[in-house]
Amino acid sequence: MRSKTLASIAVTAGLALAVSACGANTSSGTGGSTESNTGSGTGAKVGVILPETKTSARWEGFDKPLLEAALKAEGLDPDIQNAQGDVQKFSTLADGMINNGVKVLIIATPNSEVGASVAKKAQAQGIQVIDYDRLNTGGTSSYYVSFDNVKVGELQGQGLADALKDKPQGANVIEIEGAPTDNNATLFADGQKKILKPLYDSGKLKLVQSQPIDDWDNQKGGQVFEQILTGNGGKVDGVVAANDGLAGAVITVLKKVGLNGKVPVTGQDATPDGLQAVLRGDQYMTVFKPIKEEAEAAAKLAGLLAKGDTAGADKLASGVTKDTKGNRDVKSVLLTSQLITKDKVKTVVDAGFVKASEICVADTQAACTELGIK
Repeated sequence: MRSKTLASIAVTAGLALAVSACGANTSSGTGGSTESNTGSGTGAKVGVILPETKTSARWEGFDKPLLEAALKAEGLDPDIQNAQGDVQKFSTLADGMINNGVKVLIIATPNSEVGASVAKKAQAQGIQVIDYDRLNTGGTSSYYVSFDNVKVGELQGQGLADALKDKPQGANVIEIEGAPTDNNATLFADGQKKILKPLYDSGKLKLVQSQPIDDWDNQKGGQVFEQILTGNGGKVDGVVAANDGLAGAVITVLKKVGLNGKVPVTGQDATPDGLQAVLRGDQYMTVFKPIKEEAEAAAKLAGLLAKGDTAGADKLASGVTKDTKGNRDVKSVLLTSQLITKDKVKTVVDAGFVKASEICVADTQAACTELGIK
């Protein structure tokens, strides 16, 4: 999400693996032990450390089961753990995996500093490291698998611009952004600016305030939004929320003041809660990132690296991401995302990312019926 070139669609198409349906297995296994609770194969060991569960349901609900299935399909033996947002735990999990002899380490880190430290330690032991979803700026990981995150931000910006196109000049916009320690949050904001800054500059839209939220903390995001809204005399016409969790916190505040459904709010991740909010009309849009493709790409790359096939890995990671802090280019697989408004929610269900039963609840059933979601 840089020199920010998008990986070929052909690369994505070539990543079809025999994996289970998305979201079918939502079991967690996030204990502090580094003993494998998912590995059952006899192939090379691959360690995976996911960042947290507090702010987004995606890591345990989607990434974990999809990575497990994809890595096993590559004949690998995965050990998938979650650091629960704790950088010390992240380091401890990494140490255990390194000591247990993993051939490849796939890391989605709470912040770049701990990611860079872990990568350096692993590489000193001859272990290949893949940054997953989040690039660890200033680090040394050789590969990066993610989405074009600047494009994700552009989709968010375009969604809000579309929703406000008929508003009078000077419509008030509040931006609730992600964690400043997460490079993805910076990229999302960069993409949003590409679309929204010209509208701010022209006076078509008025930026009230843009505020990053430490640790992607939803509760804090809601509190900050409420403070900004109050300080602006209760006036807001649109909200950029960097993901569905923050969007939900914003919507809770809008409900308190009777503005939910009247003020378009952006989001990201196409979570069940986010999609329900889109169906209700409380959230204008989300961004669907096909995590199945991301997991398959990471597994394919790990399989090549476990066999020592760096030429094959380099061919797969045909994109390039600029690490601005480390002043280096990182070989990347960058996948595409899709803007999801109410009329497109069925696309996410049809892709197997969520089940209709997860989003078609009492207050959204009428919308599901109208849209043919079943």
